[in-house]
Amino acid sequence: MTISPDHIRRVLQDERPATLEALAREAKELTERQFGRTIALYAPLYLSNFCSSHCTYCGFHSKNRITRFKLTPEQMHREMAFLARQGIENVLLLTGESYKVTPLSYLKEAVGVARDYFPSIALEVHPMDEEDYRALFEAGADGITVYQETYDRQRYTEVHLSGIKADYNFRYRAPARAAAAGMRTIAMGILLGLADITEDLCALYSHLRAMEKTYPGVEYSLSFPRLQPIKDVDFIRANVDDATFVKIICLTRILFPRVGINLSTRETPALRDRILEFGITRMSAGSNTAVGGYTLIDRDRQDPQFDIEDGRGVDDVVAMLKARNFDPVFTDWRRIQNEPAR
Repeated sequence: MTISPDHIRRVLQDERPATLEALAREAKELTERQFGRTIALYAPLYLSNFCSSHCTYCGFHSKNRITRFKLTPEQMHREMAFLARQGIENVLLLTGESYKVTPLSYLKEAVGVARDYFPSIALEVHPMDEEDYRALFEAGADGITVYQETYDRQRYTEVHLSGIKADYNFRYRAPARAAAAGMRTIAMGILLGLADITEDLCALYSHLRAMEKTYPGVEYSLSFPRLQPIKDVDFIRANVDDATFVKIICLTRILFPRVGINLSTRETPALRDRILEFGITRMSAGSNTAVGGYTLIDRDRQDPQFDIEDGRGVDDVVAMLKARNFDPVFTDWRRIQNEPAR
């Protein structure tokens, strides 16, 4: 299947049930052929909500009046120990975009603490230079998550009002810098609802194809989060219905049979359970999107990055997967010592 805006638009705008059924059937067959019935589980852990950027859709943005909080090493241990007790072995460390409050030294320290608890460590933080990514890799990080959010340059400017994140090109090239630095896994994605979905999907697919060609040894995954309220306030609400969302998952699997597809707790339990068959390879479980949200701050006092829809704990997600004849996987590799590039 070719990648073109016209083709993608035709698929997404085709409302015939038979079209969705055909996409779902093909996507399911490809997923089972490539991945079997395994679903990898991970959990996010927010280290800091300090941010120097103003992104209009994010609860952490610099103009939003929230309580700013950064974990100390002792608090990191407490939060990470909690996740490890739930069975989590694959953690995603996140921060707001503040180069001053969460510099490279802080991120390296966090990775060092995480090594005590998790065999696989990824980060979703501000974009960095290649040498900084290499330092994180050598400290023990395996992967980087960086979403372009939208590939529409005009729209990108409208929703990223200030801060380094307003630099479209620097962000766009972040996956390449991370790959050059040695990162084994790279997650890319768009925020559904920020701009024209067809154009954003086509641009994301093209970006991924270029990355696969230049850095074929990297394990890639894609994410398609739909914008959600923050403390019940709509900063920007995505106008992407469930049928369109499922088509995006299926289309991605058909175009990229071997790429991972992530599913976050932004989606409802019913939808998450229903679309697993059609391309999902990795999903979060027992998530909290506030700094200190697992053990340190009461829920009614938390300032989340966004509201989650699926609040089920890890055990509940595992039980659901087994009931649907899936194999939940917490980690499928041994820890590898990250050696400096030669």
